[in-house]
Amino acid sequence: MAEQPTADVVIVGGGVAGQVAGMFVARHGFDTAILSSGSPLLRRNAHLENFPGFPAGINARLLLRLMSEQAERAGCRFVDAEVTRLDSGDEGFTVHTASGSRWSSEYVIAATKNEVSYLEHLEDVEILDRGKLFVATDGEGRTDVEGLYIAGRMARKPHQAIVAAGHGAEVAVRLLEDDETPFYRDWVAPERYFTGRDREVPPGCEEIDRAEQRRREQEAIETMAPYFEEPYPEPPEQHPSVDEDS
Repeated sequence: MAEQPTADVVIVGGGVAGQVAGMFVARHGFDTAILSSGSPLLRRNAHLENFPGFPAGINARLLLRLMSEQAERAGCRFVDAEVTRLDSGDEGFTVHTASGSRWSSEYVIAATKNEVSYLEHLEDVEILDRGKLFVATDGEGRTDVEGLYIAGRMARKPHQAIVAAGHGAEVAVRLLEDDETPFYRDWVAPERYFTGRDREVPPGCEEIDRAEQRRREQEAIETMAPYFEEPYPEPPEQHPSVDEDS
């Protein structure tokens, strides 16, 4: 019998939008699985020079690796799987894969650039043909199928990595709002930021004292330093239509 795994949120696509969306929902306690096959488009970038926080740019494959580590730390599971069909029912979604496994989830975030074949049979999903295929949303990632969201390029967002990252986060926050999750901010605040004003610390937030802030900063330095000791060895991927032998 084929495997029958479950998750609160299944994300189809492991590029920038999918990973960032996964990080946000996982940090709020949702069991999150990122199903991905193939290679994110960002891997073709020779040197990413417009992503905030890196004044001289960053190796795009390194950035994807760092994102993956962050998503895993948040609680995401990465699964190498090709999604072939998505079914929607009264009890949520069934996500079929080429290997025969069928994932069950309450929510799905689709973030597979212009690959929409696994959605085309869904009656309430509108596929837009603009030379490339996209999925119609309400502008915030929601579709007419309750619980199904679209993130990144698939939702007609521009190609830039920072746009995909921002939209992945936005879609995740919309999902949390629609779930009626208590006030959500995902913010680490300094000690007494809320309690010093006689307020409870809101769900999704925490207060930390100076010692804990320094401990986390040191952990961040120690985690990041090895990645930047020398150039990242993996070269960019070429567009598949380019003949590299010519």
